[in-house]
Amino acid sequence: MANSPHTKSAAYYSIAQLRIDQWKELKNKCTELSHCKKDSVQAHHIKEKIGNKLRVMAHIEQYFTFPGKKMVAKLILSLEEKENSLLFRSVTNITRQLVGDSYRSNPYTQSEGEADQIGHKEQHELAPGQRKNHFEVLFVDNLPPDQEDILVKSLREMRDPNERFIYEVTVQRSFQDAMIALLFNHNIQAVVVRYAPPFASSNISPLIQPYIQNVLKVNLASKPESELGPLLAKHIKRFRPELEIYYVTDTSLTDLKSTTLQTFQRIYYRREDLQELHLGIIQGIVERFDTPFFSALKEYSQKPTGIFHAMPISRGNSVFKSRWITDFGEFYGRNMFLAETSSTTGGMDSLLQPTGPLKKAQEMAAVTFGARRTFFVTNGTSTANKIVLQALVAPGDFVLVDRDCHKSHHYGLVLSGAFPVYLDSYPIEEYSMYGAVSLEQIKEQLLKLKAAGHLDKVKMLLLTNCTFDGLVYNVEMVMEQILAIKPDMIFLWDEAWFAFAGFTYIYKQRTAMFTANKLCQKYRSTAYRKRYSEHIKQLAKGEIPSLPDPDKVKIRVYSTQSTHKTLSSFRQGSMIHIWDEEFRKKTENTFLEAYMTHTSTSPNYQMLASLDVGRRQVQFEGYDLVEKSIELAMVFRAKVNDHPLLRKYFDVLTVKDFIPKPYRQTGLDEYYSLENGWNRMEEAWEKDEFTLDPTKITLSIGRTGVDGDTFKNKYLMDQFNIQINKTSRNTVLFMTNIGTTRGSVAYLTNALLKIAEQLDEEFRSMNIKEKDITNQRLHSLIKDVPPLPDFSNFHSSFLAYPDAPGGNLREAYFLAYDEANYEYISLQDCKEAMEGGREMVASSFVIPYPPGFPVLVPGQVVSSEIIRFLIALDVKEIHGFRADLGLRVFRDKVLKRKAIAPQNNGAANKTKAEPKNL
Repeated sequence: MANSPHTKSAAYYSIAQLRIDQWKELKNKCTELSHCKKDSVQAHHIKEKIGNKLRVMAHIEQYFTFPGKKMVAKLILSLEEKENSLLFRSVTNITRQLVGDSYRSNPYTQSEGEADQIGHKEQHELAPGQRKNHFEVLFVDNLPPDQEDILVKSLREMRDPNERFIYEVTVQRSFQDAMIALLFNHNIQAVVVRYAPPFASSNISPLIQPYIQNVLKVNLASKPESELGPLLAKHIKRFRPELEIYYVTDTSLTDLKSTTLQTFQRIYYRREDLQELHLGIIQGIVERFDTPFFSALKEYSQKPTGIFHAMPISRGNSVFKSRWITDFGEFYGRNMFLAETSSTTGGMDSLLQPTGPLKKAQEMAAVTFGARRTFFVTNGTSTANKIVLQALVAPGDFVLVDRDCHKSHHYGLVLSGAFPVYLDSYPIEEYSMYGAVSLEQIKEQLLKLKAAGHLDKVKMLLLTNCTFDGLVYNVEMVMEQILAIKPDMIFLWDEAWFAFAGFTYIYKQRTAMFTANKLCQKYRSTAYRKRYSEHIKQLAKGEIPSLPDPDKVKIRVYSTQSTHKTLSSFRQGSMIHIWDEEFRKKTENTFLEAYMTHTSTSPNYQMLASLDVGRRQVQFEGYDLVEKSIELAMVFRAKVNDHPLLRKYFDVLTVKDFIPKPYRQTGLDEYYSLENGWNRMEEAWEKDEFTLDPTKITLSIGRTGVDGDTFKNKYLMDQFNIQINKTSRNTVLFMTNIGTTRGSVAYLTNALLKIAEQLDEEFRSMNIKEKDITNQRLHSLIKDVPPLPDFSNFHSSFLAYPDAPGGNLREAYFLAYDEANYEYISLQDCKEAMEGGREMVASSFVIPYPPGFPVLVPGQVVSSEIIRFLIALDVKEIHGFRADLGLRVFRDKVLKRKAIAPQNNGAANKTKAEPKNL
């Protein structure tokens, strides 16, 4: 990418990419210089380039402790003194450690020793298998250079050789420089704001400006410097909320605002009192490092115990004494079995009624994910969804739900007895997939229910964010406009694929918990109350307000997350996050009942421990890992776009392919193009109705002549052992996550190149007839795609109310428990019967994979579009449909009898508990 024709500001996605590439270029130039005669013209020319490069690097390295601005200054000195060999060794060492991230694992003393000794190791093991953890602390203080050296030296002298946590110090001298350091430097784990830093930086290079747009948007130049310390802390909490922030000030306690006291972890008054500050920093790290349940489980596993209860496998006794299954024990290791127990005492805890380490672990998770309450779930987000639905909605309540949500929501609606009002996502027919539900459609259905007099029965809006394919809602826009119509609406955001999003700011602003917190503070403010009052005055007679009433609005938000999908956790490890102002008052009892209904009394302790450890990981390195996973996704997108052989057969679908223009208010079409390089996505993620998560990489494969399922199995898995999940007729979906490495992205790219070469060879060797067949297949995959059907409607027998959208899914579902009520009809016979005037009504869920959501639900009228779609569908897996039997539909006589029977709608709806078998 260094040879790209684009300008540097557009040729790199992130500052990390730019930084590494600059050091690689510098290393190449130093290599050239080391091979030149010292005073030759060529050496002079190369030295000039190296000097310019080092001066550029100084503007970036000022925000890092390794190698840092002082080491860059030493390299410049080596260059000026013609110490070419030393310069080469130093730059080579720095580049190697930056590329491999090895410098993070070793303590280093960059101000001591020579440039080529960077990375010199101290004793970094406390005990076998227990390494020291190294991090950086940001000091914000307008210090002169000599005072900075004294500060760094004093803090180093306070280190205890036995401390597990070791830190280095980076000093920034202004508000803007501090914010830039926090964006760039992922190693920072604590911030110390000393006194009153100035606002503006005097040293921002044009090279880094594309990467600091969120910083440059903040303009506090008019604020007095005495207020900038607390304001800086508030902005840090917004961008990096996981960090502890400490304040050193001379302001008397009586003059400190209460908000200032609440913002900082601790406030110090004596500048010279570094010992207490040092101990406070270490203590803050220790508290975040704690994993209450994992630590309790480790301790319990090392106790000698006698097992006179369940689980022969506990302690490994039934395994390691066996003559036949010892390979099982050898595979998993002894610790796994030592930690297997059903005990809830002796230091352990009960998931159903936690009072000890599990309670604390869930409380710490709530803080980490920005929730008021968090509950661990050990059987996946499918169960988490059912828990929330059963806890919050009752029979007869309306739930607005995207039709293409996960099937667990549909089954949860059956269990709860609520009436679903299905919302259709816009279709992306060219690639046989659906997008997301427009805000306009949500409001339209809600206003229909209001007009019919049922707004009081509307309980919940349920949406998937982000979707499997990476479509992300503008959560704040949706919640605000819906709350303007129904101020007590409950929101359930299925974030199964979005647990990682809370750990980088661009993504975080579209998450449920962040938005709930933001709106709660907003609606309580005096400024909002004034804005709302002015808004009401400007409305025409009969016009609906577009802002929620601050006296009526309640923030009630739930998020279900598959922690195991995108963060570190064992399979099925999930969490429910809650920000509900009414939880204690209205919901806690029913929630706990639902939680106990669906939660095993024998939860897997390894899974719970992994959720606890996964929380610790994202608190310390979530920002770093998530940013890297996004960067790797962007790198892969660019690789496919830039390589002519890959472009021949593959397209990486981008923003404009997934999101129609009306939903892209900022006009962002794509993240990257060969012609223009990278587009910044910050504004789009702030303003657009929908955005595309770049870590969900959909590859269009239509030009290969191979369908998605075959490409997945025959090429990716069979040849290269590359595992993916989702396919469509002409696409495959790749995902990067916090476990993705540069090597794995390189391996995937290489695999696609080999597949492209195979396809080239296959196409070249075809005869005329084979080419005709291939062209027909290409046309089928690229042009002749089956139209995607919308939700038709519930049959009149299963309407919740005659005058409103929504259906009685539960009644239709249980009506099919009696096999006398349904029959099987082939798709072709269905088509002919419908053409003859018969109304077909589904008696079961029909879920093709892909796309993986119901095209039919019990009680839904079968439309001709749905039949055409099912006939044209060429997938092997369709849940609820057997090709040998046909489509399962209700018998006509059942629908007729039901039509003349007392309807389960209107007032009857409020008293009828269960449908009758007809």
